[in-house]
Amino acid sequence: KWIHFPFKKYNSLPGEYVLMSERYTQPLILQTHRDQQERQEELCSSGERFQQVLSSRNSHEFSYLNSLFNPGDHRISPSAIILQGNSGNGKTLTVQKIMLDWASGDLYKEQFDIVFHLNLSNSCSLTSDQISQIIQHSPEKVLFIIDGFDELRLTQDIYHMSPNTDPIQKAPPEVTLCALLRGRILPESFLLVTTRSTATDTLGKLLKAPQRFTEIMGFSEMGVEEYFQKFFQNEEHFRKAYEYVKANETLITACSIPVICWIICTTIKERFEVGADHHCQDLSQSVPSLLRSLGQLAERGMLEEQVLFDEESVNEMVSDPAGNPFLCKFLFKRRISQETMFSFMHRSFQEFFTALYYVLLEEEESQRKVRELLSMDSDEYRPNLYPPRFAAVVQFAFGLLNKDVRRTLRKKHGLVFHPNAQTHLKKWILEELRNGYPFGDRTLFWLHCLYELHEADFVKEALKAWNKINSSDGLLRRIDCWALLYCSQCCHSMNELYITDSALTCKTLSMILPALPNFKNLT
Repeated sequence: KWIHFPFKKYNSLPGEYVLMSERYTQPLILQTHRDQQERQEELCSSGERFQQVLSSRNSHEFSYLNSLFNPGDHRISPSAIILQGNSGNGKTLTVQKIMLDWASGDLYKEQFDIVFHLNLSNSCSLTSDQISQIIQHSPEKVLFIIDGFDELRLTQDIYHMSPNTDPIQKAPPEVTLCALLRGRILPESFLLVTTRSTATDTLGKLLKAPQRFTEIMGFSEMGVEEYFQKFFQNEEHFRKAYEYVKANETLITACSIPVICWIICTTIKERFEVGADHHCQDLSQSVPSLLRSLGQLAERGMLEEQVLFDEESVNEMVSDPAGNPFLCKFLFKRRISQETMFSFMHRSFQEFFTALYYVLLEEEESQRKVRELLSMDSDEYRPNLYPPRFAAVVQFAFGLLNKDVRRTLRKKHGLVFHPNAQTHLKKWILEELRNGYPFGDRTLFWLHCLYELHEADFVKEALKAWNKINSSDGLLRRIDCWALLYCSQCCHSMNELYITDSALTCKTLSMILPALPNFKNLT
């Protein structure tokens, strides 16, 4: 039965498989191009706001697998579908799901007599004879799924070669495939072609008409929850893992990217299964070199308040940006031309790489840059601005300097932080805690920094000067509750916790209940 079709996970060992029916989760597929402002809005939002941005897109702009070839606004059915998606967004798994559902009789049963799936990442295994046989024996209603057009290394010569119109004629695989894409051979066939954004423009010029553009945007909030449930299967583990991730805006936002969702689930599962071994694929660039170049780009964007970068500035800092797993490429229309731009997968990745870049620098330069970053959040007009403009960068830096994180990064990737980097940040936050008034957002920011560092003895020392915690009048997020709970448990006894009724929900109140005995007074 086709429902038991197996597929390999990203880190599968030989012989390891997962059943498609047990893991596949439908991603959001958008049937329109987004402009620069819309993409910036998506990149800069997180948590609930990010989901609101996704849901704000018109519902008629979303596609499902069974409607990809439906007639459009002008009642014209497309012959060719472009399915664009960034690296790790689930393009390959989606087309495998289409193959499975067609073979099971659940999808396109009446539309296509046969479906061919050509994976171009393995195109070297396709000979001219094999391609000719596939095309020669194709019935009239045929769908070709061509996965990974961006993997096809085309030269300019391909545009000047004489068209190949004979399906029996032997030709180089690339020439035959391009003739198929153009409709020069089997013009009545249908095409579904996946590509990263790096090659969408080339594909659009090459592909026959009428075309339809679609883009995989990743998981919705419901999709993330469904993926967690399918991944863990054990109800207790699913609930524990999902609630943990949902409490962290950065993590739950990152989980909208399917490959990141898989990484987070795998990491959490390994914590459930003590001693589990893991393995990963090699990168084309050394990890330290890759991270430093990304960090430089990320820092530049943070200082200049950019989330979209022009192609020239990216090429100055990052080698092979189109092949970088953490960058996305976009094409935007200008008046008479197109402009290529890049971004990180989300602003939170940009903030993380900025922090990582700072802690990897030599001691003197690292301290200078951190001082400059922190000083940008205070000026004569706003001397006590909180939370700081670069709060997430500072919090990531504290998290990276946690001793367990440092040990892991040194052991796994050879990343060495200067020993005084942590000392410098500890000194800074001690001065802040002793000289500042613990109120509202300022309090929460400091608690988050201490929570990320996760050193109980230092947290106890840092909070000695406090006798009262006054949280924000705004609604407490779950991640705020985790920080408050951890810090209060490190101190064991504090005078007073001030928190308003409007700041709590039933869920957040239940989260901080274990912390309440550590306070003498609650107001």
